[in-house]
Amino acid sequence: MAALFVLIGVLVLLVVTAIILYNNLVAKRQMVNNGWADIDVQLKRRADLIPSLVATVRGYASHERQLFEEVVEKRNQAREAGDDAAARGAAESALSRPIGKLLALGEDYPELKASANFKDLQDDVSDTENKIEMARRFYNGAVRELNTAVETFPGSLIAGPFGFHQAAYFEIETADRALPEVDFGGQS
Repeated sequence: MAALFVLIGVLVLLVVTAIILYNNLVAKRQMVNNGWADIDVQLKRRADLIPSLVATVRGYASHERQLFEEVVEKRNQAREAGDDAAARGAAESALSRPIGKLLALGEDYPELKASANFKDLQDDVSDTENKIEMARRFYNGAVRELNTAVETFPGSLIAGPFGFHQAAYFEIETADRALPEVDFGGQS
């Protein structure tokens, strides 16, 4: 009789442990989904700023047509990349390069640099890039926690049968910022 109670106790303990592990994996997957949603919001915000930025710069630097076309093309590719973190990261990195060049045009066109609209757009893009970076860090932290829980024992016993898989990290290169060159007259 005592052996039966021990067996029932062990089974109850295993079921409770499985439930706790399952709920832990669900919570971590939800954190990953939440992080991705935050990234997506910021990337859409940046994509929405691009037409205004292009229109503003075009008014001052109309002969930069190739750059404008590249920005629009890369923006469309980024929008079409979907929710695959690796593909979206590559597309957003490709978009960051021409945006950096577009923002750097302000150094070549003093009238553009003095434009309040251009300055506001620069600030908005910079603020959005910072928010993307924060959202990316949150997402990648959530991915790290989920991946660790999926790979480690005893979570791996629950993860496989219940369809929990590793998530991909979101990597994106930030746009190069145009920094003014400072010449101290040969002094070091």
